[in-house]
Amino acid sequence: MTAGDLAVTLAAVLCTIGFAALIVVLVRVLDSLKALSGEVESLRGETRPLLAEMRDSTAEARTAMNTARSDLERFDRVLGSAEAISDAVGGGSRIARTAFSVPAIKIAGIATGTSRAVRRLRGRDTGASLVHVPNQRQRRRA
Repeated sequence: MTAGDLAVTLAAVLCTIGFAALIVVLVRVLDSLKALSGEVESLRGETRPLLAEMRDSTAEARTAMNTARSDLERFDRVLGSAEAISDAVGGGSRIARTAFSVPAIKIAGIATGTSRAVRRLRGRDTGASLVHVPNQRQRRRA
């Protein structure tokens, strides 16, 4: 055997050992992939019911949110109507207060002046500038 033959034989043996090691590694990787595939299927089996339940609860939450949104929109319309009515009533009360306050004050002044004039003409001038209003105790006694 020459040195060249020995080198070729040694290279062939080393390649065979390398291929054998590669085959062992590939077999182990294949076993790991099969185990991983089984675990993934198991995980899918466990998560499918959870995902279905999540979809159902999401649909229920979406329905509840849409209902709440429509109720809120309806409440907003009612509140807007109430504000409009309040503004209209407030404007009407301001107009009524302005229209009736001046004549009411004038009528009260005329009534007070007339009653004082009548008392003076009858000779019962008390000299008081305030009108006497009896309290409830005096009303009960009378």
